[in-house]
Amino acid sequence: MAEKKPATARPERVEIGFTGGQVIAARLETKQLADLRKAAAAGSGWHDVTTEDGEVSINVAQLDFIRSDNPDQNVGFGN
Repeated sequence: MAEKKPATARPERVEIGFTGGQVIAARLETKQLADLRKAAAAGSGWHDVTTEDGEVSINVAQLDFIRSDNPDQNVGFGN
């Protein structure tokens, strides 16, 4: 039987918005998202992010927003 990943290891849906209106939607591991937020706080340079679909290089000087889903939020009748 395949091992289940802990809930915290599931990639989060993230939208990365840029000056000018472009938006990238991706799924990022928690560490990748934290690293991207740190790079955004630094405010300049390029940052590489590994997504489920491949690697993306981001010019953090052009970032407008980072939006992520709350992984603890549930819809329906489950816990």
